[in-house]
Amino acid sequence: MQFVTPVALPLKELKITHNSRVILIGSCFAGNIGKRLEERKFAIDTNPFGVQYNPFSIAAVLKRIASGASFTPASPEIFEHNGQWHSIMHHSDFSRSTKEELLECINKRLERSHSMAGRCDIAIVTFGTAYVYTRTSDGTVAGNCHKLPGKDFERRLLGTEEIAEEFDKVIELYKEMNPGVKFLFTISPIRHLRDGAHDNQKSKATLLLAVDKIISGHPGCCFYFPAYEILLDELRDYRFYAEDMLHPSETAVNCIWEKFSSCYFPDSTQEINREIEDIIKGLGHRPFNAASDGHMQFLKNLREKMAALQNRHNFLNLDNEIRQCDTQLKR
Repeated sequence: MQFVTPVALPLKELKITHNSRVILIGSCFAGNIGKRLEERKFAIDTNPFGVQYNPFSIAAVLKRIASGASFTPASPEIFEHNGQWHSIMHHSDFSRSTKEELLECINKRLERSHSMAGRCDIAIVTFGTAYVYTRTSDGTVAGNCHKLPGKDFERRLLGTEEIAEEFDKVIELYKEMNPGVKFLFTISPIRHLRDGAHDNQKSKATLLLAVDKIISGHPGCCFYFPAYEILLDELRDYRFYAEDMLHPSETAVNCIWEKFSSCYFPDSTQEINREIEDIIKGLGHRPFNAASDGHMQFLKNLREKMAALQNRHNFLNLDNEIRQCDTQLKR
């Protein structure tokens, strides 16, 4: 008997290797996949403005990092609220106690992302919700409302056409910088139940239709990975959710990562990933006796393994891991 309904995967239609330069933008799925890519030494940049949820804010971030235009003290995105300085385009992780600190933080991060954007091979974009909050004073769509009063915003559901039109502009902008750039779209499986169960379904349906329209307008450039369908249709059980019953559990994220890997990583890339995973596991090993001859030999073997892997693949940088191993050997 079959106890699950497997979701068909888009096998091998897009290739991601350690030589690919990848930008990940969007909601928590982008962060979860980005974390695993970073651990395995891929050349990535994840959410340079912090987590983003709606397509218009994601598009605005992609345009800003493409232009590289710095924020200034007069930028309308910058404001003070409750003793903190914020940017309406950025997550609260970037908020600071002074305007100068905020500007230094967001501009330094923007500069780093701008250099990646010009060489970007793949942009992984995760939409979370089709609802936007528009600031009534100037019509800006908020990436984060920073607990400003609700009266300062108007809430509305984006339409499929306007989402597709906005991303047509983004895609053409990135193709001007790199004609071979690819876009991989996903829909976050995280439910936005603060919108209400019915409105959440309307939102996700809008996003799915918008992505379908974007992809059909850019054949060979835009693709879709079914993270949303894997969690809701294939896993389809609350044991695959975290305690809040909204976010996927670590088991679910690992399952989605494995499917993502099988779709987009060539065999040679998957083999490198397995070697790096073994190194990560070795560095995390906690011996009964850290000073024992056996553990010292284990660390020496691990260091040799790292050096050999780095020598075989000069695009990998394992310097931090080697230093971590050396520190343990000196104890």
